[in-house]
Amino acid sequence: MIVPGSTIGILGGGQLGRMLILAGRSLGYRFHVFEPLGPCSAGMVADLEINANYDDEEELLRFAQSVDVITLEFENIPAEVINFLSAIKPVLPCFETLHICQHRQREKDFLKRNELPCAPFEYADSAVSLKLALQAIGFPCVIKTAAFGYDGKGQIKLKTAEEAADCDYLWGFLENPSRVVVEKWINHIGEFSVICARKADASKATFPMAENIHVNHILHASIVPARVTEATKASGTELACKIADLLDVVGLIAVELFLLEDGSLVINEMAPRPHNSGHYSIDGCETSQFEQHVRAITNLPFGSTKLLHNTVMINLLGDLWKNGEPDWEGLLCDPRVKIHLYGKGQARDGRKMGHFTMLGDDVDKTLELAQAYFNKLSTQ
Repeated sequence: MIVPGSTIGILGGGQLGRMLILAGRSLGYRFHVFEPLGPCSAGMVADLEINANYDDEEELLRFAQSVDVITLEFENIPAEVINFLSAIKPVLPCFETLHICQHRQREKDFLKRNELPCAPFEYADSAVSLKLALQAIGFPCVIKTAAFGYDGKGQIKLKTAEEAADCDYLWGFLENPSRVVVEKWINHIGEFSVICARKADASKATFPMAENIHVNHILHASIVPARVTEATKASGTELACKIADLLDVVGLIAVELFLLEDGSLVINEMAPRPHNSGHYSIDGCETSQFEQHVRAITNLPFGSTKLLHNTVMINLLGDLWKNGEPDWEGLLCDPRVKIHLYGKGQARDGRKMGHFTMLGDDVDKTLELAQAYFNKLSTQ
């Protein structure tokens, strides 16, 4: 056990790291953040923020020697950095887990190898092989860069063969990646996610399934409890637990899922860290995903993940700041609303600046009211 009072190192300085620190403070932990670009959102609430490039071994060494365990809030970290740090202090999740989840080809191979449900896919490493992959998968489909993609970045949806006629253009539009995954487009009736916390002894705790609404490939809202059957919830939870064990996760794994018309689930993506769709847990559950992550990597007993309130989480993107600071008073006039702002400073279109949660008794009415508050913010 890494006892309270110890220091946890976090790779990455975004809002996930910030909320991880805020949750871990109540347990008595100290936090050091390593973030190439600073000052950062997580660094504002950390005990120490180190701003250096990931190839700066001297600063990486200083960071590792100053902490008792290292975790991450952002999986797109060079593998050699994880290897370097792992030789000095425990890094959780471990290199093998991260190696699979940070690269879509390895992720898809992992799912296929373990006979887990996923969309049919092919690979391409050039404009020429992209044409062959598109022919094999057919249309509609989606092209995703194998590495460093999130929130819809590095993706192109193609509806027809005509849109795929110029593969040289498509390859250039994706900035000449080393490799892409071409997936068959899944016609689904909903998007969902389940977060599973796992410790080194393989004990696990799962959070209630979230129903997710995306706008322009970015999560807009999470609705909990998800409006699906208990059988669907159980199936999603079972998949998340199985993946956590197969990946030997220590920490959290978030599994994004598509629900098909026949009631089956297909795995879309996985993230070995706290997840945007789990933000509802801060106000809606007895234990948040962030506190549970701290408990998992320090080997403390898990907290209860019981849902205390029907909860809707709405993301607040930089677009809302186009006419100045949003009307927080108009949002907070409802005592059932909780606002979480990330302290990022400059607001840009599509940048996640914060979120709010709406608590209620009836999930449909709670969603309707939360969306109404959001619409009011959007039109001020």
